Amino acid sequence: MTTGYTRAFHTEVKVSGKEGLILRIGAKKVSVPAGKTVTIKASNRRLKKHTIKIRARKGTVQVKSIRRGYGTPSYSGTLELKSAGKKIALINELTVEDYLCAVVPSEMPVSYKLEALKAQAVCARSYAYRQMENYAYPKYRAHVNDSTDYQVYGNSKQADSAVKAVRQTAGETAKYKGKIATTYYYSTSSGRTTTTAAWGSTSSAATGYLKSVRVSGKNGDYEKNLPWYRWTVDVTAARLSTILCKNTGKDVGSIRKIYISKRGPGKVALELKVKGDKGNLTIKTENKIRSALAGDYDIRKQDGSKVKFRTLLPSAFITITKKKSQIHIRGGGFGHGIGMSQTGANEMAKQGKTYKEILKLFYSDITVEN
Repeated sequence: MTTGYTRAFHTEVKVSGKEGLILRIGAKKVSVPAGKTVTIKASNRRLKKHTIKIRARKGTVQVKSIRRGYGTPSYSGTLELKSAGKKIALINELTVEDYLCAVVPSEMPVSYKLEALKAQAVCARSYAYRQMENYAYPKYRAHVNDSTDYQVYGNSKQADSAVKAVRQTAGETAKYKGKIATTYYYSTSSGRTTTTAAWGSTSSAATGYLKSVRVSGKNGDYEKNLPWYRWTVDVTAARLSTILCKNTGKDVGSIRKIYISKRGPGKVALELKVKGDKGNLTIKTENKIRSALAGDYDIRKQDGSKVKFRTLLPSAFITITKKKSQIHIRGGGFGHGIGMSQTGANEMAKQGKTYKEILKLFYSDITVEN
């Protein structure tokens, strides 16, 4: 995708290679000297007729027309440029294992313990294999994009610890009843996980590994001392009414009552009701609740630090109380709460748990198989 993951297609692509590049345009082969940058625009006549394939003579291909978290990104494997009307589809084809070496550091801090990184590698590999069952972009034969729509790929620089985690778990996936599981993961738990009921889905026999479990050991919740384990928001009812109107398009007026009317496994909020002097509002599913309540106000983490989240509340593991003109939201964790908590995995690793033990806590009745 483009810089900031804002669009799937590009107006131009600029590539370079430290050791030079090889471009294939139909039957034609073009050699590009080391360090030279090649610019291919969407209007390129040859692109209209052919797929342009690009490989590095040695090492990786730099894409200078986009920026990622660590700067100018470099990619292993082959880059393919295909015409997408007045834009360009930029496709990276590479082995799953090389792909994971750029996913793991983009999805989990490389400073985390090796066993946590190995758990992340197995999760990312399992997720990738499930995505390979279909094309997200069939016209371009691409399975995923590189954003949070799927798994973040190539946003952080590769690191030895992440590569080691991938290599030491090479080929391993999480399986449930003989099939590869879709191993969802997120940042931090509230002490419990939830199920896909949080997204409005009905649990089935195929997703029996996604149960609500306690993320705790002999000393209590693994993440109890982490900043995002608990957090709070204090906002006036008048301000929250304005925020709700902006986020949902519904003006309830002065808020008389606001409460969680339905909870799911792990006590995640599934339904929020708001009653005002101009009307009532019902919001369902964790993501929509988090979106509706998000505003330009301070969120205080349990370590006392403050942050703002304008587009999404940290989680839907919340309680809401109204006292006169003030509304207090108390929450726990960061993320959707389904599957593996990454900070939970790291805390477990600190206490000597192996990556397989970590995975088997978060995904019930799975096996880890090559």
